[in-house]
Amino acid sequence: MQKKQTEWFEQWNLFSDDEHRLFKDWIYPTVLDDFRGKTVLECGCGGGQHTSFIAPYARHVTAVDLNTSEIARRKNSSFGNIAFLEDDIARMDLQQTFDIVFSIGVVHHTDDPDKTVANLKRHVKPGGKLIIWVYAHEGNFLTRSMVEPFRKLFCQTISREKLIVVSRIITGLLYIPVYSVYRLPLGFLPYYHYFKNFRTLSFQRNLLNVFDKLNAPQVMFIKNETMQRWFNVDEFKNIHISFYNGVSWRGSGIKK
Repeated sequence: MQKKQTEWFEQWNLFSDDEHRLFKDWIYPTVLDDFRGKTVLECGCGGGQHTSFIAPYARHVTAVDLNTSEIARRKNSSFGNIAFLEDDIARMDLQQTFDIVFSIGVVHHTDDPDKTVANLKRHVKPGGKLIIWVYAHEGNFLTRSMVEPFRKLFCQTISREKLIVVSRIITGLLYIPVYSVYRLPLGFLPYYHYFKNFRTLSFQRNLLNVFDKLNAPQVMFIKNETMQRWFNVDEFKNIHISFYNGVSWRGSGIKK
């Protein structure tokens, strides 16, 4: 059973996120209007930011998180169509199925992504849609070989307040190459498309990205072959799997 991880509670107490554009990119080709009138299950709601994006459209949203459901509930108190639950998305049994089940940036932080996705599938009604966005194994060699060892050896031993300071320094330093070398037409550079997107975001949002990478208690990078297995033709139709900004996978499909 997945253990509660205080890192996530601390993160979403310290940060908020209202970046609609990124969410729209992550759920593509689904659009917000596709949630209209639907019953929706959000698996891993974090601070409730994505919940607030879809609640104005959905008939009802069930938002589940093992660590931060209280924060998400507080931030979405103005909505009357959301139920917040504290549960492990890999083991929950909600005794119902939903029109749309989605999980953005969460599956790769679970103990067993395969088991987690299998449980998400169980909660999608036939004809309903599953949407998943995860960190990719492909395109993340430097993150896996440099950032991950730094996170495991150093970032897990300091307070979250000190980690914010470290994250601010790293974020500031990133602006130097991102606004110089990475402005040149050198598409072969690692993270070229990711840093192109970096330039469109505020410092605070980029800080959140850096902090999130260093704060996570565990990360598993997902391969394309795993995405293909999750969204297989025996279980799904209208399958969409695409590589986003060279560092992540977004996948969706209609359950047969």
